[in-house]
Amino acid sequence: MNKKETRIEKDSMGEFEVPIDAMYGASTARAIENFPISDLKFSRSFIRALGEIKKACAVVNQNNQLLDKKIATAIIDGAQEVISGNHDKDFVVDIFQTGSGTSTNMNANEIIAKIASDKTGESIHPNDHVNMSQSSNDVIPTATNVAAVIDVTEGLIPELSNLISLLNEKAKQWEKVYKNGRTHLMDATPVSLGQEFSGYADLINERMGDIKASLDNVQKLAIGGTAVGTGINAPNNFGADVANELQSSIGIPFKEVENHFTRQGSREEVVHLSSALKALAVSLFKIANDIRWMGSGPVSGLGDLKIPALQPGSSIMPGKVNPVIPEMMMQVSAQVIGNDTTITFSSANGNFELNTMLPVMAHNLLESIALLTTGVCVFGEKLIKDLEANTEKLNEDTQKNSILVTALVPKLGYDVAAELAKEAMENGLTIKDVLLSKELMSEGDIDDLLDIEKLI
Repeated sequence: MNKKETRIEKDSMGEFEVPIDAMYGASTARAIENFPISDLKFSRSFIRALGEIKKACAVVNQNNQLLDKKIATAIIDGAQEVISGNHDKDFVVDIFQTGSGTSTNMNANEIIAKIASDKTGESIHPNDHVNMSQSSNDVIPTATNVAAVIDVTEGLIPELSNLISLLNEKAKQWEKVYKNGRTHLMDATPVSLGQEFSGYADLINERMGDIKASLDNVQKLAIGGTAVGTGINAPNNFGADVANELQSSIGIPFKEVENHFTRQGSREEVVHLSSALKALAVSLFKIANDIRWMGSGPVSGLGDLKIPALQPGSSIMPGKVNPVIPEMMMQVSAQVIGNDTTITFSSANGNFELNTMLPVMAHNLLESIALLTTGVCVFGEKLIKDLEANTEKLNEDTQKNSILVTALVPKLGYDVAAELAKEAMENGLTIKDVLLSKELMSEGDIDDLLDIEKLI
């Protein structure tokens, strides 16, 4: 096998071989060699956020007369290429790396420095120029927060809004479709299918509100804190100025955190957002699982709903169709719940002025947002939109429900009503049949008391 062509690059530790066509330098190449751990790399949204931060920092450094205009412009142009996704293949460092994310910060610095150097013909340094007034310790937390806010605002919230609309459409459509309620998986007093789906819609709306509320602190950024939170080597107001540049570039409000010691050694704003995502996952799991149960059958299941048939469900049983979309949503929810555990544990391991589990927190948080965004989209479009009510089965089951006797308790008393329910269940009769046989009420009174529409 021919050895790959390389070039020699230098960093503070000396010379190192780098693939000849790579945009990164020695520091990144060392990280590739040191961390051959997984196939997990930072997401497109995280890389975009890094580019936005480097661009904003270059603007502010130029405004503070710390960077020559020519160098600053070249860095800004290079960062814009990163923002646009032109160099994603060169962001090669594994998620499981140094806990501050320094390797990934240097990955970005080296790529942008090379682009800028190639454009200008000048030697633009990844640390001295691209990383000016910054530290990995404030850049990586800032990139995590910026990427999360972008992904939630531009992706997840619109998908949740669409799902809420679809659920509300079903709630309206089925407001007079009656069915047996279920508690403990057993028959209970009647509800409408519309009531159930209105509950689902409001459940997701509540979770969306939780997520939006959690963004308030996520939008407060660590940038400007540099190494430990004191702002060493950064000019006055650097964090606030960069936050303003980010807001102007991205179109989403950001600001410098009031106290930098709440952002670098602690990451609880990310825990709060992740917790809201976990709660959303729990709600989605419940809804998906309810629909899976209600669509079970077609012969021996509940059969309340007709779930869209999307693909063959078995490699051995012809004609079998499974609830694949609810099962997808439940698996996505499980992954998000697991990610939250990792994020919580990682945040708890902040030591003094720096949390050293930043990369895995960033990865899990952004993965949760991405999974929920695409999962919710598919859940709404391929399942909720085309769900049908099995009205004939629902009507039949409602009439057979012996728990309708609950409506008679005020007139007959609990004990008499319990005996009626027992007799109806033992003999396969309706409550009306038993009442008529015992001549306890007139048929008109029975029909009035057991009118489903009045019971829900």
